Amino acid sequence: MQNCVSGSPLRAGGKSRGPRRVAAFAALLVGMTLCVASHAQVSLREQLAASRFKIAWECYVDGNWEIYVMNADGSQPTNLTRTPLQHEHYPQVSPDGTRLCFSVDDGEGRDAVRSLWIMNLDGTGRIQVADHAREPFWGPSGKILGFLPQEYPKFNVIDYYTKGISFYDLATRRITPHPNSANLHHLYNPSFAPNGKWIVSTVHAGMGYDHAILAIQADGDRIVNLNIPGCRPCLSPDGTQIAWGPGDHEVALAPIDLESDTPTVGPRRRRIQHSTHETYHVDWSPDSRYVSLSLGPASKGDPTKPGTFQSACEIVGVYAAGWDIWAVSAEGEGVVDLERPGATTVLQLTENGLSNKESDWFVPGGPQGGQP
Repeated sequence: MQNCVSGSPLRAGGKSRGPRRVAAFAALLVGMTLCVASHAQVSLREQLAASRFKIAWECYVDGNWEIYVMNADGSQPTNLTRTPLQHEHYPQVSPDGTRLCFSVDDGEGRDAVRSLWIMNLDGTGRIQVADHAREPFWGPSGKILGFLPQEYPKFNVIDYYTKGISFYDLATRRITPHPNSANLHHLYNPSFAPNGKWIVSTVHAGMGYDHAILAIQADGDRIVNLNIPGCRPCLSPDGTQIAWGPGDHEVALAPIDLESDTPTVGPRRRRIQHSTHETYHVDWSPDSRYVSLSLGPASKGDPTKPGTFQSACEIVGVYAAGWDIWAVSAEGEGVVDLERPGATTVLQLTENGLSNKESDWFVPGGPQGGQP
């Protein structure tokens, strides 16, 4: 408050010296109130513009899937890939903010091959990791890259078309399976817990589950059902919160305990909703204060577009017309109505509607909250 109002109308001990002092004290209280209100009314755009954060995401431009990066307030979008003959998806930035892993689709229909690649954040140094693989996720140290091997060599766009978990060592370029890989089936959207103990993922029609969000022991065989409905979980960089989609029109935020032997999720504290448009692909900012998500109308894609497939439009490789990236404050409780966005809580980051999906926050050359 010292930056807003200086000085004090009271002497030591809090005793007033007369009506003038009382009036001055009242003026101080009014000034302090106005100062608090002015800070509370700082728009989300201003908050994000003042940060060092950036966001990577995928977009379908001129008949091609590309990976873009923008400032956290949506300014200065930049195409990182510019590869008219390849289709890049699903960007994931390393914990040190220097490298990017992503998937590449080559070919059409069932003959397509989805492979995993790594490159520097300036687009140089592209290295192929594996074929017939999808949905990469960084280990907290940035030295290991996890991914999901494809269920069968023949391509299928369905996101849970996977079998097992594998780890790629960036130093040795060796790939090793998860110790319980043979029993992991139909996972999608995995991510490491910041403490490195767990991998949180959705499972669909596999491992004895119809549909569930699981905590999978990173170096063992324990599997814990987190008992929350929906899919596509994302853990906050500080390791204390989880965001996920309980349904097609809602993103929920809740506390999570990842330090105990049996991880648990607390009550939903914040719910981000839209009554007609779908909400998917939530991701946390590096300081765990904001989230981003994809928002747009439901569809089954447009398979006439090169490099795309027909299925639910939230799936990687399916064109989602009218979908854009939004940022939302993750602080506080209650419902955020995306149909009545407030300037201090919601900001639309992209506006072209060209299948903007799979956003990922990062600090260039800085930590995202993972281990050193």
